[in-house]
Amino acid sequence: MLDALPLVFVLAGLVLYAVLAGADFGAGLWQLAGGRGEHGDAIRDHAHHSMAPVWEANHVWLIFVLTVTWTAYPTYFGSVASTLSVPLFLAALGIILRGASYALRAGVSTRRQLRAVDSAFAVASLITPFALGTVIGGIASNRVPVGNAAGHLFSSWLNPTSILIGALAVATSAYLAAVYLAADAVRVGERSLQDAFRTRALGAGVATGAIALGGLVVLHGDAHSLFEGLVHGAALAVLIVSVLAGGATLALVSSRRFAAARYSAALAVAAVVAGWAFARYPVLLPGLTVRQAAAPHDTLVTLVVAVIAGGVILFPSLGLLFSLTLGGRFDPHGPPGEPSAEAPALQAMMAGPALGARFAVALLIAGIGLLNVASAAWAHAIGVTCLFAFMVLVFALIVPRAVAGDA
Repeated sequence: MLDALPLVFVLAGLVLYAVLAGADFGAGLWQLAGGRGEHGDAIRDHAHHSMAPVWEANHVWLIFVLTVTWTAYPTYFGSVASTLSVPLFLAALGIILRGASYALRAGVSTRRQLRAVDSAFAVASLITPFALGTVIGGIASNRVPVGNAAGHLFSSWLNPTSILIGALAVATSAYLAAVYLAADAVRVGERSLQDAFRTRALGAGVATGAIALGGLVVLHGDAHSLFEGLVHGAALAVLIVSVLAGGATLALVSSRRFAAARYSAALAVAAVVAGWAFARYPVLLPGLTVRQAAAPHDTLVTLVVAVIAGGVILFPSLGLLFSLTLGGRFDPHGPPGEPSAEAPALQAMMAGPALGARFAVALLIAGIGLLNVASAAWAHAIGVTCLFAFMVLVFALIVPRAVAGDA
């Protein structure tokens, strides 16, 4: 149980990174494909302003995934990082270029400079998800052996499966971004932008579905073990959920229900990540299982406690950030003083904070105690459950209070 728990954290981080940072990358792609003239400039400006408040926060999840993997499964991390060093370097370079572009965009003085910066940002937004997708493809197709730089430096990520997943990552990013940006256009009251991103969301959704379904043929020939895992058991069930969620998203976007489409689109992407995990578990690399790769017991316990404690700080902060962003508080021309329409509901959730705080402390003590003192698997399971409940309860106590107070 404890051996696999950090893997749950890693997969949760991957889902959040794909759903949130993926939309950031997609916004950059739509800046490249915004078109010319005033309408194209409006599309690029909308994409930039919508993602500007949150793009740095979204990359927290990549750091989280790398740190937890490095600590919990050091042999696995070393093997992947050394064999797939080239695509990981390209992804890091793309992230740095995106950050520099955000900074430089505020200082440009001519249209030519603006287009040069936006083009660099868009190219970086294309390279990064593709490179990260090839990393997933190399791992999924068993091209990363155990050992320091034991795999081929280029064929490990330049192969049919890696290229397929890289293309799917790019298409998914464009799809998520179009859905999110359409919803943001509704908030700012720009009907022309709603129409532009609605069309893009429908097109990107169909293209993403076609790549995903057509990719099964590629997997059948190039990574047959992965294909077999995907079409059986729990992996098949979550992939069906992904297909249904994707279809629901297209229907919601078509009917202009963009707010609900945000969540169904995120569910579709999350289900794809879960399907990959179910298809591979418990094998991480050829000949290396989760139990074999796991760090010593004390390291895992310390990691679990650190993640839960960090979540108490991180989740309320991100919750407040996204609440302010979705409420339009960071819009360039938004009305900063208007109260949120959700404020009464948030205030209603603040009842009984003292009792909730005491219960949260009790859950924290019980969780840490069961993980450190007890040795039975059932005790560890209860301890982990207590820590999860502690994080959720603290989140529920802090975020509504902070958001309602700001409103």
